[in-house]
Amino acid sequence: MTLPGFRAMCRAAVFSAVGQPIEIREVAVPQPGPREALVRITCCTICGSDLHTFSGARSSPMPTVLGHEIIGVVEAVNEGEFVLTDVAGQTLEVGDRVTWSVAASCGSCHRCEGGIPQKCQTLFKYGHEVCTEDHELSGGLAEYCLLQAGTAVVKLPSELPDAIACPANCATATVAAAVRSAGDLAGKRVLVFGAGMLGLTTCAFATAAGAADVSLCDVNEDRLAQGASFGATSLLRTVTTDDNDSVFEMSGHPSAVQSAINAANIGGTVILVGSVSPAATVAVDPERIVRRLLSIHGVHNYRPGDLVTAVRFLEEYHQQFPFADLVQKAFSLADVNEAFQFAVKNRPIRVAVIP
Repeated sequence: MTLPGFRAMCRAAVFSAVGQPIEIREVAVPQPGPREALVRITCCTICGSDLHTFSGARSSPMPTVLGHEIIGVVEAVNEGEFVLTDVAGQTLEVGDRVTWSVAASCGSCHRCEGGIPQKCQTLFKYGHEVCTEDHELSGGLAEYCLLQAGTAVVKLPSELPDAIACPANCATATVAAAVRSAGDLAGKRVLVFGAGMLGLTTCAFATAAGAADVSLCDVNEDRLAQGASFGATSLLRTVTTDDNDSVFEMSGHPSAVQSAINAANIGGTVILVGSVSPAATVAVDPERIVRRLLSIHGVHNYRPGDLVTAVRFLEEYHQQFPFADLVQKAFSLADVNEAFQFAVKNRPIRVAVIP
């Protein structure tokens, strides 16, 4: 099924400059081409990286439609020989409720073939692309999004609420990649820096994996207090121990990065995830890394399999851990500026925008 022949219009929130209001524009709804699909967006949550772009803390192409934590319903698919399938190889059908990877990859460059499609040489990132006539609808703060060829798509179970499913393709899948990099957490002492969406989700993953102890560190008391509900057995303002088997740095603060390396036990693993915007450099003692046999891994975005893991994890554990409570407030697309102002002022874990 495709859209009617006429060029229908829809609304999109276009971000053109730091310090300027986001503008609601009427844009044309495209017809999906080969290996593409048109999705009607049902929910988009505002990620920390969206706030960084909005505030100017990180650079991004403009004008753009922000938002990459998106879910929606397939509205139209290409009827030709080349159709978009989900990660299981199933053809997408109109009416499928889906989430998809934060980026589309070519699948054939040396990075894709080397197992890091998130670093594809021709990467297309949702919520980070310049609005052009060919790609106006590539972010979540709109009524529709056009899924590109090379996008990893996962069908969502009906019992998973929108607010819980929305961060699956960013925060949850990134944590799935981080946990995969850390290896088996069963019986391990786990330490997590940062009590945001990434950190809280990491605590839940570690608890579900059978970690012996899960410590969470953050200087924000309100955020830290939520850790117990996500499986944290210790809530810390500072860390003085160095006997942790697996350390996850999810905040991106330079002092936390240094503390994470210093907190790892002999033979321990340090996973760095939060450092995704410019920050001060960190002094590292190479002798400590060598003598303590430390492994340090950087994780940025994820593989398609990690998105599958994320959806399955939320499906199985969303009632055990209060992920729904992390989306503090919902706004309409028309009120997108109020949504960003609320997020910047109040620093909730997440707010949602409902087209």
